[in-house]
Amino acid sequence: MPNETPQPKGAHPMAKIRHIAYRAEDPEAMARFFVEAFEMEIAQHRPNGAIDLTDGTINVTLLPANGVGASGKTGIEHMGFTVADEAETQRLVEAAGGHESNAINLGGAFYEKKYVGPEGIIVDVGHWVATAPIDEAQAAHA
Repeated sequence: MPNETPQPKGAHPMAKIRHIAYRAEDPEAMARFFVEAFEMEIAQHRPNGAIDLTDGTINVTLLPANGVGASGKTGIEHMGFTVADEAETQRLVEAAGGHESNAINLGGAFYEKKYVGPEGIIVDVGHWVATAPIDEAQAAHA
């Protein structure tokens, strides 16, 4: 049946993309663009110059191009997933050839556990400010 939706593997809901980190020369101008063009909302301004935006489902963090840990390049730096079972996700990441890099605890609003995959891709697993839960249908009934 070609129109069937693929079912997630395992007993838990599929991982959901909830975070995209973008390095920008001018985070304020980039934030204005996303707010004016796509009606995103500013969730917070961070002391380091980063700005968190949301569409109600996904967090887009605009990071200064020359901020901490930056290479000076602009564009997408990494993405992040929210998962139902972090221990199982770590097992799957490692089985697929990835390895844990470092964890970042930025307070109660969100946190990240970083992994490095093929070609050096950085993938976060965690929770971010103003993002949807992994199981939106279940959350709507809660």
